[in-house]
Amino acid sequence: MGDVMAVIQAGGLGTRLAPYSTVLPKALMPLGEGTVVDNMISQFGDAGVKRVFITVSKFGPLIRSYCGDGSRWGVDIEYVVENEPLGTIGPLNALRDRLKDPFFVANSDVYTDIRLGDVIDYHAIRPAPLTVVAKRQTIDISYGVLEQESGRAKGFHEKPSQQYLVSTGIYLMEPAIFEHIPADGAFGFDQLMLAMLADGTPVNVYEHAGSWIDIGRIDDLRRAQEHAAAPLMSQT
Repeated sequence: MGDVMAVIQAGGLGTRLAPYSTVLPKALMPLGEGTVVDNMISQFGDAGVKRVFITVSKFGPLIRSYCGDGSRWGVDIEYVVENEPLGTIGPLNALRDRLKDPFFVANSDVYTDIRLGDVIDYHAIRPAPLTVVAKRQTIDISYGVLEQESGRAKGFHEKPSQQYLVSTGIYLMEPAIFEHIPADGAFGFDQLMLAMLADGTPVNVYEHAGSWIDIGRIDDLRRAQEHAAAPLMSQT
């Protein structure tokens, strides 16, 4: 597959994590003995990734100061400044000429125990410009749910649960993905997926069976911190 690289999207404002995110970016939120980005870069290193690009905006100086050149993880880190909001996919345009081999793209608010080497192996035997790492999530409805037709009740379900396969914010892409991305301006992952599905371009789905937490909200950050601390607590 060539040398796999990685892009960490850390240019967002993190408004859902306010007030914490007014002083720290999501990538530097504490988890266990490190931060969210420690866990992520370590996983990239374990998968054989040697070069990591981090997109940054207002918290760029903090992230640069913490991550440095990446040597402590055994990777080389370069920074890409996002001067205006470009969505989840738009910032990749700054790297069009650099991403000549397969590359990961990951949101900076992801905490997971995934083995990214397994994703590389999965992607390698299923030719496609994109592999989406997904996770099954159960959504609990706290109310009785009615089905109705013309104002008459046709069914009732007390506090039902629904399971969905959701994107984890981790993707493995081929350089051919840029054929589906406008050359400038904001562009989101939702727009990319809809465009690829509309024109029949194959998209792989890798289902992760282990742990995954999106720390975009305060409650989820706390849950991730408890999960990260569990191995330490079990040793005491």
